[in-house]
Amino acid sequence: KMSTGEIEVHATSLDILSESETPPIYINIDDEASEELRLKFRYLDLRRPKMQKKLILRHKIVQKIREYLNNLDFLEIETPVLTKSTPEGARDFLVPSRIKPGKFYALPQSPQLFKQLLMVAGMDRYYQIAKCYRDEDFRADRQPEFTQVDLEMSFVDEEDIFNVVEGMLNKSIKESVGVELPLEFDRMTYAEAIETYGSDRPDRRYGMELHDVTEIFFSTDFRVISSAIEADGVVKAFKVKGLANRFSRKVIDQYVEFARSLGLGGLIWIKIEDEIKSSILKFCADEIRTTVNSLSAEKGDLILMAVGDRVSTSKALGKIREKIISTELPEAQGLDILWVTEFPMFSFNEEENRIEAEHHPFTMPDLEDMALYKNSDPLKIKSRAYDLVINGFEIGSGSVRIHRRDIQNDVFRLIGLSQEEADKKFGFLLEAFKYGPPPHAGIALGLDRIVAILAGANSIRDVIAFPKTASGSDIMTGAPSEVSQSQLRELKLSLVKGEEEEK
Repeated sequence: KMSTGEIEVHATSLDILSESETPPIYINIDDEASEELRLKFRYLDLRRPKMQKKLILRHKIVQKIREYLNNLDFLEIETPVLTKSTPEGARDFLVPSRIKPGKFYALPQSPQLFKQLLMVAGMDRYYQIAKCYRDEDFRADRQPEFTQVDLEMSFVDEEDIFNVVEGMLNKSIKESVGVELPLEFDRMTYAEAIETYGSDRPDRRYGMELHDVTEIFFSTDFRVISSAIEADGVVKAFKVKGLANRFSRKVIDQYVEFARSLGLGGLIWIKIEDEIKSSILKFCADEIRTTVNSLSAEKGDLILMAVGDRVSTSKALGKIREKIISTELPEAQGLDILWVTEFPMFSFNEEENRIEAEHHPFTMPDLEDMALYKNSDPLKIKSRAYDLVINGFEIGSGSVRIHRRDIQNDVFRLIGLSQEEADKKFGFLLEAFKYGPPPHAGIALGLDRIVAILAGANSIRDVIAFPKTASGSDIMTGAPSEVSQSQLRELKLSLVKGEEEEK
């Protein structure tokens, strides 16, 4: 052994066990190889120490989660991967049956219905490290297959789920990366999150809270604002600290266009430099100065404002806030973790002109709201759903579940499912509800995203051994690929040419 701690070996003979060509990517040093090349030669990419560290971290976190839940007498139970198609959100991946031509299995988007049935079966505490599949339109940093930490408990409410998840994440994160989380996570209602951050998954590390400054402009003569206030609109603003110089007229114009694309009439700006400048200073100078003081803005700060309906204006400013965070600010440090609670039970789908479940139709509504509004204004009904948010990412979503057949049928009716359709899609669940199901609740946590945040990875692809590209392709294996005519004949399938093929 050398003084440096390294080992010096004196070889007496040498046998070559395996030969290698020159690798297409560097193994022992970080290089700037394209992601496409790294994914094509993923087995070489995974030899790199920093990639191995990420997979080792993933393994540690999973082991600590299992250890924690096992100690609480949870049972790890596998649920089917080939199941019935019940599309109520993203599209299902379908698997044709050879033995039953013309019929299809679906890959599960989540184990939702099966874990509820396990509660009916008396398995009081269930968990699973579950593979899930969603045939979504491809978006940045999404995967068609992903992994959830899925759990469900009987005879519990929200508080019990919060306690288990807080303890589980505290243990697994502290023992995996040495980071201590608060023993109890902060909480914020959905309404508070939208009002304060314009988002139901706020990243609070950056500040930039939204402020209602309607009262300041209540007596303004500037018609753009006064007419909006007269129509029960609001004026909302947020401060961007120290970025006044960065926001040239050209940059501001880009954000104004972005605001219009979000449905706003425009974007009002205030820059605090040697003097106060604003796009509307000549119309309401006193109100602008009062706004600057109200937000405690200082030299070098920027204020952005918008007017309109309270919720839509808040959400649009939230999108602008997120764009500034992602493009103008350095990455904030630390972990910001909180529960967002009391989500709406339903939302309105503009494209399909119908009410749909905000989370999923098996979420328990607030029963007082249900009694008040189910026949008059269902969009006012709150749910007993909750999300867990870390650094602006929704990393967990859960709810108290419906366990009564009458409530489940009411929810199906409100989202436009006839009794016949409900029985066809979910008859097995409604049948189970005849036999005394216990009250139950649960949550699913996105394992890939949790590991990516803790590993400081730019993408969840970096913490998955063999991920797909942003377009859903596996460059290494060539999936998805064509299959032979003989395979199609066995399945009694024929292919219809799509628009792209016909051109």
